[in-house]
Amino acid sequence: MSAELMVVDESPTFTELNRKIDALTLQVEFLAEHAYQQQQRQREWDELKTDLTPIMNDVYQVAVEQMAELEPHVNLDDVMDLLKRLARNTRTIEQMLDQLESLSDLVKDVMPIVNDAFLAAVTKLDEMERKGYFEAMREGAYVADNIVEAFGPEDVRQLGDNVVTILTTVKEMTQPEVMETVQSLTNRMREVEERPETINTSFFGLFKQMRDPEVRRGLGVTLQMLKAIGEESPGANGK
Repeated sequence: MSAELMVVDESPTFTELNRKIDALTLQVEFLAEHAYQQQQRQREWDELKTDLTPIMNDVYQVAVEQMAELEPHVNLDDVMDLLKRLARNTRTIEQMLDQLESLSDLVKDVMPIVNDAFLAAVTKLDEMERKGYFEAMREGAYVADNIVEAFGPEDVRQLGDNVVTILTTVKEMTQPEVMETVQSLTNRMREVEERPETINTSFFGLFKQMRDPEVRRGLGVTLQMLKAIGEESPGANGK
């Protein structure tokens, strides 16, 4: 009785059979799905190959025609040499590409600065144009042309030798007191020219004016200037 029970216990139950059937069913479904996907991919590949075959034939034909045109100038050995050279200089080409990338980055960084500088320069040039700088430069060029036509190389050399003395003289002449004196003399001469009747050239008139302290002082200054001119003249000291 116990032996029969043991045999019954070792036989598979209905639940286990169902579980095994389900597992087999899943495997069959997986294999069927996989086979369907394989068939689908094969079908897509066949369709792609069918579509690309005419295009590849055309490309091949064009390549053959182009190579036929290049055959007198390029042969297979030249192409192989070029490929070998490119292979040997791969690192150099890579370095060049790195430098180009660095240069591109530099240009991107510098362009805003260049744009700002260009706008500032355009604004400054427009301001100079409105103030008349360029017109003055054109007139200055006209003056320079006249100087070049009027003076020779020797004159320009002498001018360069004496430019310090000339600038010193101009500096002394532009002192405020000198300019005030020149302006006062100019105004007085203009008044005399406008009223010539006020000039008395008779002997008694001149003698009367000599009694004026300002006239005597002016005459003294004039005589001192004439003396200085005589001392600096080429005929001074009996020469």
